[in-house]
Amino acid sequence: MDTPAAQNGTRRLIDGVDRVFYDGYWIKAYDPPGDTMQAKRELIRALTRRLFNHAEHGINIPGRRLNEARCAFEAETDPERRRVKGAMLAGALFNRAADIFTILMELQGMGVSVDVDNALMHECGACLQEALDLGKQVRHRNGAECVDELWGEPFRAFSVPVETFYQTRYIKISQTMRDIDRVRDAMIETFGGVTLFSGVEEIVRRFTAAARVKCETLRTDAAIFDVWADFAVAAERLQTLAQRPVCAANPEDLQLGDEGQRLILQGCELVSDIARARVPMPQTTSDYIERCTVYRNILRAHLARLQP
Repeated sequence: MDTPAAQNGTRRLIDGVDRVFYDGYWIKAYDPPGDTMQAKRELIRALTRRLFNHAEHGINIPGRRLNEARCAFEAETDPERRRVKGAMLAGALFNRAADIFTILMELQGMGVSVDVDNALMHECGACLQEALDLGKQVRHRNGAECVDELWGEPFRAFSVPVETFYQTRYIKISQTMRDIDRVRDAMIETFGGVTLFSGVEEIVRRFTAAARVKCETLRTDAAIFDVWADFAVAAERLQTLAQRPVCAANPEDLQLGDEGQRLILQGCELVSDIARARVPMPQTTSDYIERCTVYRNILRAHLARLQP
């Protein structure tokens, strides 16, 4: 999908689908909603719901408990517990911002004009900014990496026009696709052409292609039913391959096969996490690629010793 001649932001109709080009990828494009407070509210609500869906458990604290969450955080001295309580405070701050938006929308529905200089608007922005700062400590639900990219999205949606926010999302999706392709390349280089993992290359390619389509497709898109089904089935096929009995001629082959299968499953989980969150996970991706490199060197050394 690389097209060097295209500039970032270029839109074209490709095979009947409206697409926009960013950093080497043609991404499915959507027309943004109008830049109204109602549109911002719906966008922030969707982003916040997605954020809590991918963040670690236990941090979705109601906005009405903001003061309790702040007191618990400020009183904590243990560094590990303080990080968790900071994540809980971030959740409460985001929910307080959502509460304020709801109130403002109700006022507008009653004909009350609310401008950007309104005190509640300022408080909403302050809550989101503080949550963004604390969000740098919040981990992904798998515990592997912080997900501050997700925490920044509701704040950006609040502080910039909706159309501008959509443009920044395309940049993030292109970065997400690049991480998916990095994992794909590492898996193929490690397991492709190895008898122990016969057939893995084609399945990995199909799975990561489905993952790229998944991360570019909005849940409100009518195509999501086919997109999600393709992605789920491709993941299941890769998992099935990674769990089949290892055909090994000796104990060392068996051990290497078992380790390789675990690594394939980890790659499948990583790509699934990245595609569903729709943000890059650079540290986790780099760590996985490094594990593939170490395993690949061990595997190649073993296979070389078997050569007559």
